[in-house]
Amino acid sequence: MNNVFPGKIAVMGGGSWATALAKLLLTNNRDEKIMWYMRRDDRIADFLRTGHNPAYLSDVRFDTDRIEFSSDINEVCRQADTLLLAMPSPYMKEHLKKITADISNKYVVTAIKGIVPDENVVITEYMRDFYHVKQENILVVSGACHAEEVALERMSYLTVGSVDEELSRLFGERLNGPKMKTALSKDVTGIEYGAVLKNVYAIASGILHGMKNGDNFQAMMVSNAIKEMGRFLNKVNPCERNICDSVYLGDLLVTCYSKFSRNHNFGAMVGKGYSVKSAMMEMEMVVEGYYGTKCIYEINKKYGVYMPILEGVYSILYEKVSPAVAMSKIATQLV
Repeated sequence: MNNVFPGKIAVMGGGSWATALAKLLLTNNRDEKIMWYMRRDDRIADFLRTGHNPAYLSDVRFDTDRIEFSSDINEVCRQADTLLLAMPSPYMKEHLKKITADISNKYVVTAIKGIVPDENVVITEYMRDFYHVKQENILVVSGACHAEEVALERMSYLTVGSVDEELSRLFGERLNGPKMKTALSKDVTGIEYGAVLKNVYAIASGILHGMKNGDNFQAMMVSNAIKEMGRFLNKVNPCERNICDSVYLGDLLVTCYSKFSRNHNFGAMVGKGYSVKSAMMEMEMVVEGYYGTKCIYEINKKYGVYMPILEGVYSILYEKVSPAVAMSKIATQLV
């Protein structure tokens, strides 16, 4: 292992999750600075002028003297030792395709909760195949937690995953603090797929809420969702895991029920009668589960896992099946 890890950390992305993670790193490591890649120079200028992200989590204040901002992704990639990816998955390729710098020997930490569209692969696989980053240099960070509560310094929990336990431990130490606790895992692929699936199930939960179908049905659906997730993870990445761990069940629960869950809120609008297109337009942030639903649906054609909830959500979002019809079918398949 290179002794530099994690060295100089660069946060890649300008959204709410990137902002929360940047705040966490700066709060828990008070003698250190970070780099921060944002695509837009005007956003950087506003950030420096006001001391907060002008577009996301704008109540959270930063000491900008400890941040080296840049809109030049290659300059950031050259200078940083560790790249912390925290942009929405649908736009990840658009950002990363600008990279001409060699990042094959960098450390990459992905906090992206999605799959690469069109490629239908998880982020770690994409970084290995397209940017030749070594598997042992890749980590994942996942919930259960929302960006809003991390930024507000409410008690939160994250799981750091890597095939190298020492890397997980060292990066976990950078995140740990009075209001953040981290767990470690080697189930990198399972964590990534679980982070996608929980967004799909949160849409289903939101649809039920919007339809006013009641707590009983919703509880039954969520309890079946974790079993469905377990079946899929055991098929695509067989290993010893406890599906009740916080990175799976905990993240599923908080995403299905929290007022901060954009996937739940999007589903609620669909359940109330909004068209998928109009609900997407109403949302101010990217709904990862919309894209993740299609990606997992396509991936599961290879594996053939029994996933009635996923298929029901897919039918609503992509086949224009009415929520009432799709949820009635799901209701007959829950056990």
